[in-house]
Amino acid sequence: MNIFRLTGDLSHLAAIIILLLKIWKSRSCAGISGKSQILFALVFTTRYLDLLTSFISLYNSCMKIIYIGCAYATVYMIYAKFRATYDGNHDTFRVEFLVVPVGGLAFLVNHDFSPLEILWTFSIYLESVAILPQLFMISKTGEAETITTHYLFCLGVYRALYLFNWFWRFYFEGFFDMIAIVAGVVQTILYCDFFYLYITKVLKGKKLSLPA
Repeated sequence: MNIFRLTGDLSHLAAIIILLLKIWKSRSCAGISGKSQILFALVFTTRYLDLLTSFISLYNSCMKIIYIGCAYATVYMIYAKFRATYDGNHDTFRVEFLVVPVGGLAFLVNHDFSPLEILWTFSIYLESVAILPQLFMISKTGEAETITTHYLFCLGVYRALYLFNWFWRFYFEGFFDMIAIVAGVVQTILYCDFFYLYITKVLKGKKLSLPA
């Protein structure tokens, strides 16, 4: 494991913990897109089915279990425990416009036409766009809480670091995965505008606001 993957994993884990702590401490899921969290839960579920078929390392298995567990815990808090605070009126992105095309693409473009491989590919494609409902919700409300922006920033950093991880693996290991790299580039691009606003506003103590 290289430093880019390790720090990427830690950034991803930090994003998840930030979100869970935000919801738990405030007893509110205001400003959080439940639809994005459902998509992330679907991403982890379809990607980590290999937990049932193979063992790579203790670190690998533990991280996968943590991701899955935290994803469903977040969904539970949004749609059950703190449902009264969920702003469904602004969380209106049509996720079927993401899931259906991504499912079709995974079926057509994959490394191996097998159930597990198609589901893994589906998870890679879906993760690249799973944040769109959250970004759409922020643009619709016009602003975001600081803690929510920290969560999004950590997610963006995780994705960017994983791009460096792929470059590292290609250079030093000769490993190249076009599907993961292209999906990672797409996801990173989606965060670029947010990164600029985060650096120029949030880090200077200003409240992040986006055009509706």
